[in-house]
Amino acid sequence: MVEAVLIDLFSLPANLQNNLQDLLCNMLGNTEECSSTTAPLVYVMCSQTERGERNDEQELFSALTDFQALKKSVEVVRALTTAAALYTIKQRLDEKDLSTIKIILPAFRRDLMKVYIAQLFTAVYQFEFEDLQMISDCNNLPIAEPQPEGQGLSTRDVELITNEIQMYLQSLPSLKGEFTILRSFLIPDAIFLHGFTTRTGGISYIPTLSSCNLFSSSKRRDPQAVVKENLRRLANAAGFNLETFHRVKTDHGNAVCIMGKTEPDSYDGIVTNQKGITIAAPGADCIPVLFADPVRKVCGAAHSGWKGTLLGVSMATVNAMVSEYGCNVKDILVVLGPSVGPCCYKLPQESAKEFHRIDPKCVRLFDSASPYIDLRRATRILLETGGILPENIQDDSVTDQNQNVTFCTACNPDKFYSHFRDGPNFGTQIGFISIKG
Repeated sequence: MVEAVLIDLFSLPANLQNNLQDLLCNMLGNTEECSSTTAPLVYVMCSQTERGERNDEQELFSALTDFQALKKSVEVVRALTTAAALYTIKQRLDEKDLSTIKIILPAFRRDLMKVYIAQLFTAVYQFEFEDLQMISDCNNLPIAEPQPEGQGLSTRDVELITNEIQMYLQSLPSLKGEFTILRSFLIPDAIFLHGFTTRTGGISYIPTLSSCNLFSSSKRRDPQAVVKENLRRLANAAGFNLETFHRVKTDHGNAVCIMGKTEPDSYDGIVTNQKGITIAAPGADCIPVLFADPVRKVCGAAHSGWKGTLLGVSMATVNAMVSEYGCNVKDILVVLGPSVGPCCYKLPQESAKEFHRIDPKCVRLFDSASPYIDLRRATRILLETGGILPENIQDDSVTDQNQNVTFCTACNPDKFYSHFRDGPNFGTQIGFISIKG
């Protein structure tokens, strides 16, 4: 069932924009009479002049004398660009947790609108379209000639829309303050650029994603365009080149990508010896693990959730550094980033048994239905068993809070995202590293 209706009047001629009150009245009436949609909310999208001229909304609503019941459910959104207007409406939808929207628009705007939607929304939202032709009895309403079937937009048109969206998102203020990037004392700054992000400095506005969410998913409400803008701001703040940024393709496995070789379809580890290439691993309870060999000048990153930890993704990344670049395992430094701690994380009994086999100390309340699990201890034990020196591992054993980077994500909602804490619409931070030129 449709939860909201969006009426797109953005490209109406100026003379009709001036008669917007009558047009709205006619359109709302025909929307009720001609459409099967019964929507609690109606958004009307209109253009605004650069001088900022706009009709007062109270005056606008005074024309809707026949629609007293709709006064609280109709909102007119004026903006200089389609991107600005549509993003504002997206915020209204997200505030109310709405996801099924009907768009009524001129036929010539349909393909264009689909490009905006593809970049500003995700698969969480469901859209259906209705042409303005169906309400052609409205006074003064222009009826566009339909475009040939499948004609679509040119590549140039899509580029213009993309640029418009990017420019608008770049104009938005950062939320929750500036960037805070955590850095390890173990990794030498003279050779490597690295860090772990926190949740400040971006533009994501949904509470569980605010503000520097760095991952877009078909199951979440933050679109790729917003994540790209967050990442652009991070790159500027941290000092790496966004054009040479590579993030693991998480599969909760132990496959490792060697930069410069054929890229696997999915992988949770990545290694490189190329200068200026920034590699990264996400984490929102899972551990973002960074690896650095200051002798051979090689680095790596891995995403280690509970499945990846049991499959040995961290040692798989170490082994790739050794086999591909001739690293000595005793030279490799490993830093575990912000992740869910043993204070909060639970798994079912069957999965807990696997961690108990690594070391009984990795499990607390083992006899319970859902024991507490220490992913970090398990990771350290597997690394040490593989030859990494204990002193070359930084994790939550660091008691100095000024030097600690392995905070519990679930315990620190102001600093970090957490799937365990926030549910399915969660944000994501990353750990990143590159070799300085």
